[in-house]
Amino acid sequence: MKFIDLSAQQKRIRHKIETNILKVLDHGQYIMGPEVGVIEENLGEFVGAKHAISCASGTDALLMALMAYNIGPGDAVFTTPFTFIATAEVISLLGATPIFVDIDPNTFNIDPEQLEKAIKAVKFGSANFPLPKTENALPLTPKGVIAVDLFGLPADYDIINTIADQNGLFVIEDAAQSFGAEYKGKKACSLADIACTSFFPAKPFGCYGDGGMCFTNDDKLAEIMESIRVHGKGSDKYDNIRIGINGRLDTIQAAILLTKFDIFPDEIRLRQIVADRYAKHLSGPPFPVTPNIPSEMISAWAQYSILASDEIQCLLLQTKLKDEGIPTAIYYPTPLHLQTAFKPLGYREGSFPESEDISRRIFSLPMHPYLSEEEQKKIGEVIHSA
Repeated sequence: MKFIDLSAQQKRIRHKIETNILKVLDHGQYIMGPEVGVIEENLGEFVGAKHAISCASGTDALLMALMAYNIGPGDAVFTTPFTFIATAEVISLLGATPIFVDIDPNTFNIDPEQLEKAIKAVKFGSANFPLPKTENALPLTPKGVIAVDLFGLPADYDIINTIADQNGLFVIEDAAQSFGAEYKGKKACSLADIACTSFFPAKPFGCYGDGGMCFTNDDKLAEIMESIRVHGKGSDKYDNIRIGINGRLDTIQAAILLTKFDIFPDEIRLRQIVADRYAKHLSGPPFPVTPNIPSEMISAWAQYSILASDEIQCLLLQTKLKDEGIPTAIYYPTPLHLQTAFKPLGYREGSFPESEDISRRIFSLPMHPYLSEEEQKKIGEVIHSA
């Protein structure tokens, strides 16, 4: 059994993938070729964003978004510690300071109530909220929020955007795992000032290498990000008007994405069927706990993650599944605030109890559009027997 079955997807569209790649080989425009513009137009229309700016990776997308806001030393950007390092890494790369905010244990996304407390703590000082150390104890200026749509489920943007607006902050939607999801009738990647997604192969919508995209309705931000992705280019490539990055999406990857986009809506439908079947086959005892999807939301089901009662049960379940040839994975076993890279911030164990508790008990089951009911039934039987 495969954890993510890209080969099944490829069999469905192999001929068209080869045809689209051959078109790129024939025209020879390997950098910023015509397919790049087409995929930007298609995805912008799909999510309902005025501008779609492709780039080399989901990490570059986040970096470009922060650079568009001129984030740098002395700035504070709020985000979750229960995510992949890229979310906070880009904040530190620019010399700014990540302010971690604990998660809602029901959704695993950033807790708006805790976010509000964190903003007030940075603005006015507070011993009741865990804040990072800064060089020479210098004060920080709150600038923005990066909310993560973890495992494919959008964060609560109505509340997050309201809190940010009240405090003069921008909001970036880290939709690396949620392309194709919905929040109150709106598509993921249209829920904040800038949204960033990833086309890493294992994502719900991925290419065969690295790739990413930024989405925004703001003309000025779009213009800046388009410049940043090509070394800060101005009117031509030798007129550099700002410091930028080499962040372009390869044309061949754009051609692969165009092929996959044709079947993407159907794959999102199939992912929902797989998730519904899991809920059926795993129902019963109080543990493990299956994902909670709030009303008016649709997950893209990048992962299907369940909660054991404790670390011992988590290890037991994973071992039993492995013995039966069923792969599992633990995403984010160590929250960011406890990782070596962020040790200088001075956070400690106990700073964010929900993130720490969830990280010890969570693991993910196989999830992809082509998982069969027989395979899922077997998974359920093994878990219940354990």
